[in-house]
Amino acid sequence: MGYKVLNNGIPIPEIGYGTWQIPAGETAVNSIKAALSCGYRLIDGASVYKNQTSIGLGIAEAIKEGIVKREDIFLTSKVWNKDRGYEGTIAAFEKSLHDFGVDYLDLYLIHWPASSHRFENWEEINLETWKALTDLYKAGRVRAIGVSNFEPQHLTALIKTEVMPMVDQLEINPGNQQINTVEYCRKQGIQVEAWSPNGSGRMLCSKELQLLAAKYHKDVAQLCVRWAMQNNIIPLPRSVMPARIASNFDVQDFTISEEDMKAIASLEPFGNSGQRPDEIDF
Repeated sequence: MGYKVLNNGIPIPEIGYGTWQIPAGETAVNSIKAALSCGYRLIDGASVYKNQTSIGLGIAEAIKEGIVKREDIFLTSKVWNKDRGYEGTIAAFEKSLHDFGVDYLDLYLIHWPASSHRFENWEEINLETWKALTDLYKAGRVRAIGVSNFEPQHLTALIKTEVMPMVDQLEINPGNQQINTVEYCRKQGIQVEAWSPNGSGRMLCSKELQLLAAKYHKDVAQLCVRWAMQNNIIPLPRSVMPARIASNFDVQDFTISEEDMKAIASLEPFGNSGQRPDEIDF
């Protein structure tokens, strides 16, 4: 597994393990241990997933069993919408530390931007939330900070502040490429991550992707993960099945040709969740 370097000089794994919709309890604990055992080092969580305690237990057991060291894990969480603002963000961060059972995070993100269709003072809310993340970062409580689901109009104010966002995590897959936001982030030196890199399974039905995957003797999910990586995007695949967890990580032994990358780039949009930050109601 390789690493990329964030704009503050911190290395970040080039592929991560997503934990959205993984049930708390034994399923989450075992899934985390399976992911760490097969080589994942980036674990992407969030308070709203309601499984952080179980993820923390999985990490603790993996450390105790000698599978991994804490310093080798890149642990992420996110502040949920109801906790935006300075004080709410600080409190949410402390709760995430407690739930995970750790004393620092590697990455903390604003989960969704406050947007103009819901708040007149949306920019102020985002800036107050970002100020909390900045203070946590400056205090050494978190190694890197960033955002999730932010489009250029939401990022404009943040990039003018004291600390530039280091990551923007977006819904990205071959059917939902978000080219404008990705290009904006690249120009600003913001690393892009991809949640739902196979569209929560929706990419698997694409005949075009099925044919391309077969060409490389891989499945469509692996093709989607590799496609993201070759676009300098960090994919965060998710599964609770050990075999699938491992196969999503097994993408180092092939390279999608330039011709096939262009073919994927030319696909008509399909299979996205429809969750846009200026349209959501949560």
